Amino acid sequence: MISIKTNNCDIHFNKSCYTHLNKYLHNNNISKIFLLVDDHTHNACLPYFLGHVETNLPIEIIEIESGEEHKNIETCLGVWKALTELNADRKSLMINLGGGVITDIGGFIASTYKRGLAYINVPTSLLAMVDASIGGKTGVDLGGLKNLIGVINSGDMVLIDTAFLSSLPENQMRSGIAEMLKHGLIQDEKHWNAFKTLESMTQEKFDTLIYESILIKKAVVEEDPNELGLRKILNFGHTLGHAIETYFLNNTEKEALLHGEAIAIGMIMESYIASKQEGLPKTTVLDIKETILKIFGRVNIGNNDITPIIDLLKYDKKNEHGNINFVLLENISQPKIDCQVETSLLHEAFQFYNS
Repeated sequence: MISIKTNNCDIHFNKSCYTHLNKYLHNNNISKIFLLVDDHTHNACLPYFLGHVETNLPIEIIEIESGEEHKNIETCLGVWKALTELNADRKSLMINLGGGVITDIGGFIASTYKRGLAYINVPTSLLAMVDASIGGKTGVDLGGLKNLIGVINSGDMVLIDTAFLSSLPENQMRSGIAEMLKHGLIQDEKHWNAFKTLESMTQEKFDTLIYESILIKKAVVEEDPNELGLRKILNFGHTLGHAIETYFLNNTEKEALLHGEAIAIGMIMESYIASKQEGLPKTTVLDIKETILKIFGRVNIGNNDITPIIDLLKYDKKNEHGNINFVLLENISQPKIDCQVETSLLHEAFQFYNS
């Protein structure tokens, strides 16, 4: 696959990743490399990655605990202290090897330590490949609330090697597919329809869909890097999805949902809202629901869960002037931003998902 050039950050694929990385390490005045991993990627991905790195530069490994529950300022403090103790300077390079949590938090740590270190993302999960590592959004959760602290700052490159997906659990693959489905729904109906034959898809075809998904996000981000307008469409499914994800993460009686699992629910619900409010055809809503449920199954959201989830919407980072803003579809590839929704319709959307 041909490398994708962006305004701030080039994206390289598979075998060419390491050619570009090694050239970068050779040509730049780097003092030391800091490799951020979690307890999963340290064992499953790091040996393979290091086997492709050609450099005499000193490499320090910093490991954090895996999981969204560790994407917080406390973890950042630990890494910032480790960087200090290991004598990181402003010519140091941070390489973030992991899923969306690693690329989000690693990018934030690099962007803020000594007012900014260079960094490279090496996403190892599908979700990070098609979404989290692309576009320069970095950050952490605050008090369990999603992504309230962060900056937009692209790394120097993204290296996407789909070989890492061979170690990924099935639920993590599904989590990434949710963002690919979203890209199709907001921008490309053909891309959306491709997932209806997912069970018979070849690896080559799936790699092509990864590439297409990245191109969709890249085009949106380049037109609106700071999310002042168009980039908001990437939040389809995320207003309710983030609230659901936060509720399940913080409720000890619930099994935590992966990001994509929650976004999949959000897309079904927000499609229903769009049918009532923006004229999205009912046949399309049912198609969206059927396609997503076929891949993800249904999560049990009880009646007692609905009001607490809706209450969490007030913390959504997209809110403006006291309004909770949704992205709703007028049709596939026709999203509308900054939509407000009545609470009664939110309750209906939960009943639609559960029906």
